[in-house]
Order: sequence, then structure tokens, then C-alpha cells
Amino acid sequence: MNQWQGDRLLQQWSTELLSNDTKDSSEHNRINQQAGLRALLPQLIGTFATTDDHSIKLLETVDCGSYIRKRIECSASPYSYFAAYVLIPKQMTTPAPAVIAIHGHGYGSREIVGLLPNGEPDLNAPGIHQHYAIQLVNRGLITIAPDVIGFGERRLSEDIARNADIANSCDSLSSRMLLMGKTLVGFRVHEILRVLDILSDMPEVDAERIGIMGFSGGALIAYITAALDQRIRATVLTGFTNTYQDSILQIHHCICNYIPGQALHADLPQWIGLIAPRPLFVEAGRHDPIFPIQGFHNAISQLQQIYQQHNAEQQFASDIFEGAHEISGRYAYDWIQKKLAIID
Repeated sequence: MNQWQGDRLLQQWSTELLSNDTKDSSEHNRINQQAGLRALLPQLIGTFATTDDHSIKLLETVDCGSYIRKRIECSASPYSYFAAYVLIPKQMTTPAPAVIAIHGHGYGSREIVGLLPNGEPDLNAPGIHQHYAIQLVNRGLITIAPDVIGFGERRLSEDIARNADIANSCDSLSSRMLLMGKTLVGFRVHEILRVLDILSDMPEVDAERIGIMGFSGGALIAYITAALDQRIRATVLTGFTNTYQDSILQIHHCICNYIPGQALHADLPQWIGLIAPRPLFVEAGRHDPIFPIQGFHNAISQLQQIYQQHNAEQQFASDIFEGAHEISGRYAYDWIQKKLAIID
């Protein structure tokens, strides 16, 4: 290794992080640490102004056979509007449980509701997102799939002008937000909290039975939203759960995964563990190249300890499937349906 390169420096910092993680693991201190982490999280991701415009505009309504698909427009912050698909099962007689479905890196919410980038029906075999919002609505769950800023129709105009096929605007948005003391994931969470408000106010929704599911970068948004808001009663994270040492710090990821200073305070499973004691399901592909399976095992071990400390072992579950960086859902869809069905 060339001593002029920065490898040894990064290795030393990583070693120091590991040392900090193992200083005090007693049950009392871990629970106290959770309270401190929950208070710290909003400071790390940044805060954002809330818009006075709480109107919701209906853009379209489509009969999809077993469910109705609506598209709405709303806002969470001044100068910024976004769209979301709302899938509502036809067979509803009482207010139903609901799930916020958050897409990962790709072309936006259309990728999880069975549409192509141009809005036409996707008749091909589903990709890594598996059209998973449809899987949820087919289980009787009202499902809302918002467009995450930086993807699809929410890419920056300058990025599209430079390259119409650019996958996302994460780099452009993140770098500028960091200069202003904010984070892209923080703004994304800010918007999802607005989506949570919308769901809670819908007459078709039982506001006491709202869950959230996210894939990859969508799982990052989902876990932080669930950690910050107790209205999220059950959470599914897929293609994301890992440790910093095994994934984010060792493998190249999109810049939107990096929250300044977060690793100084706790490892990723401890941040995800802020969801405890509420129900949490995590799944991973055995051959996921960016969230390695060993890191998933290490994260599971930490999360199991956290749920044990809350006397809530039965509220945590996991699955490893034969796949790569993709959604499986073979147990997750039914799990969240059942968890939201039994909440008092």
C-alpha cells in the first residue's frame, strides 16, 4: 500500500469507530443511549420549513380491477410539490390499515405500482422492486407510494438537460444541501412525514394501523421515519439492513446514504433499533453485493439484543432469501398485513 494514499487513515478511523461501539453494552446504558439517539437524529438529518399549503390535488383515478389507483399532488415544504400514487382495495367496508411504500434507486413510484417511466402499464416481468405496492394492496392494505425527490419526474432540470437518461439527482441535491447544513435524506423524511399526515386524515384509513415499507434507499427513509414517529406501527426494511463497517463504510454507495457524524454515535443497527419495541421485519438477499450477507447477520444479532432488552422479541423477524439486491417479500407482505390487523 502506498503510504501517500488515504487507505491507512480510513482504516484507523474505522478501527476507532469499532472501539467506540464496544465501550459500554450494559442493558441500562443501551436503553439510555436509545433515548439520546432519538433526540439526536433530527439534528443530524436537518430540519425543514413546513408549507402552509395543505391542499391535496387529485390528478387521476384509474380502475385497476381489484383496486382503485389514484394519483395526488401535495406539498410538505415551500416551493416544493410532489406526487404520490394511492392504491385503495375495492373490497372495503370499514376503515382499513395502510402502508407507506417507499421506492429505492430507480425511476420513482411508478416502478412499484406496475407502471413504466412514461406512466403506461408495465407488462414485463417486474424488476428488483417487484411492483411491491400492488402486492400490498392485494392484501387489503391501502398503499401510498410517493415520488421521492431526486428520482423520475423529480430529478433536477439541470441534470436532465445534461443527460436525459441520468438515473437520479442524488449527488447534485446532496452536495448542495450539505453545504447548507442539511441532508437529502432529511428532506426526504420530511416529505414522508407529510404523507403520514395525509394517510392519517383519509376517511378510508384506520389511523391507528399505519405501517411503512422501504427498499434500499427507501428503507433508509423508512427506518428514520419510523424511528421519529410513533404513528408508524409496523416496519419492513428490505435490501438495506447492515452495519456501517460491513457496507456503507466499505462499499461505494450513493451519497444520499451518508449522514454527517452519524457513525460517531452508533452503528446502523442501533439507529434502526430506535423502532423497538414496535414490530420490525428485515429481509436480505443472500447475494446482495452492496449490503453483504455477513453484515446482515451482524446487524440481526444487534437488533435481536435490542428487542430482547425491550421484552419484545416476538415483534422482530427477519428473512434471508436466495437473491441479490432486490425485494423478495415472500414473508414480509403477509407479516405486515398480520401485524397491522392485530393492533388494538
